[in-house]
Amino acid sequence: MTLKLHCFGESGNSYKAALALELSGLEWEPVFVDFFGGAARSPEYRARNVMGEAPMLEDGDLCLTQSGVIQQWITDQTGKFGGTPDEKYEVLRWVLWDNHKLSSPAGMTRFLMNFLPEDKRPADVIAFMQGRLKPAYQVLDTHLAGRDWIVGDGITNADLSCCGYLFYPEPFGFDRKDWANIDRWLANIEGTPGWKHPYDLMPGNPSDRA
Repeated sequence: MTLKLHCFGESGNSYKAALALELSGLEWEPVFVDFFGGAARSPEYRARNVMGEAPMLEDGDLCLTQSGVIQQWITDQTGKFGGTPDEKYEVLRWVLWDNHKLSSPAGMTRFLMNFLPEDKRPADVIAFMQGRLKPAYQVLDTHLAGRDWIVGDGITNADLSCCGYLFYPEPFGFDRKDWANIDRWLANIEGTPGWKHPYDLMPGNPSDRA
């Protein structure tokens, strides 16, 4: 049975799950969620996902939400991206750090700067969030000095989580050229066989609403 990932291209959290699926070798297909049209808040969607968010993975009767949970499920199914037994808690540590310190403020800042009408964009809030993001970039960049991957010798859920928003072209206060170690690490991810840009991997693009 083909796995179904309910997702949309603009969602960095969806990208974490979609990229893990794509690189895992599991058979899957994306199901477009018209998030900006309110689909994730519809009664039909909330009947399966009370949180009203994307991504959502369906495997028959199994329904999973939250990107980190989906990534761990993929690891449990395939044995990939979890690191060695000695590394699994370090992988988890970085996934949780990303969710709290990197992806959450990056996603909010990107939304405020690009997906609100220009006259509704709160400049003070954006500046505050960008200030919160700089220390996170610094933590990641410093950690990646002399490393190809966040944990161990290969790509793990730590990498798949932390890169979630960093490939998007819309401005939100991140320029990979400013962070040499992050830039090199992102290039390693791009060089992984099967890698795809979020707008090539999932349906949904800002140009669709232009």
